[in-house]
Amino acid sequence: MQAVLFDMDGLLVDSERVWLEVEFEVVARLGGRWDEEHQKALVGGSLSVAADYMLEMTGADVPAEEVGRWMLDGMHERLSESVPLMPGAKELLAELKDAGVTAALVSSSHRRLIEPVLDAVGREFFALSVAGDEVARTKPDPEPYLTAVARLGAVPGRCVVLEDSPNGVAAGEAAGCVTVAVPNVLPIPPAPGRTVVGSLREVTLQRLLSLVG
Repeated sequence: MQAVLFDMDGLLVDSERVWLEVEFEVVARLGGRWDEEHQKALVGGSLSVAADYMLEMTGADVPAEEVGRWMLDGMHERLSESVPLMPGAKELLAELKDAGVTAALVSSSHRRLIEPVLDAVGREFFALSVAGDEVARTKPDPEPYLTAVARLGAVPGRCVVLEDSPNGVAAGEAAGCVTVAVPNVLPIPPAPGRTVVGSLREVTLQRLLSLVG
């Protein structure tokens, strides 16, 4: 196993509920109403897709870039105050670091939101990070994971992707990586070659090594 590639929102940090708060505020500002069903349509997607979705549902006459900026501002403010880790995240990162296994962070979130998470979790755990605004195509396209693998000088089939959303799982699998699903907001069904677990507490270095072979 050459590397373990972590998604961020909903996998490494418990931020989906924070996104829900911000999305609710932004849509209210646009004159609409938001709920968890709307959020499910956006899980694991890009900021631009979310902004377009909100504008379509509200009919508001606001530039999509401005809506995206509102969301980034709201998330950055909250993540700068508190970054809640998902159960088992810190333990797994520590186990990988102690064993000398390379880890990377690969997120659809913009660099501005990744930085406070790296500060809170610990930059020493990650060899590199790839943000959603640093690639041409975000998840479910494989580009983010292929970018990380290439920068690490690794082979996709010798890397494990940890993801919580269908979009993220699709990206990891399309990249040719061994993919472990840890469903959060949306269910992820079992599939050939895919491992599905209940939380990161079920993921250990030994289990990851056994998946790579």
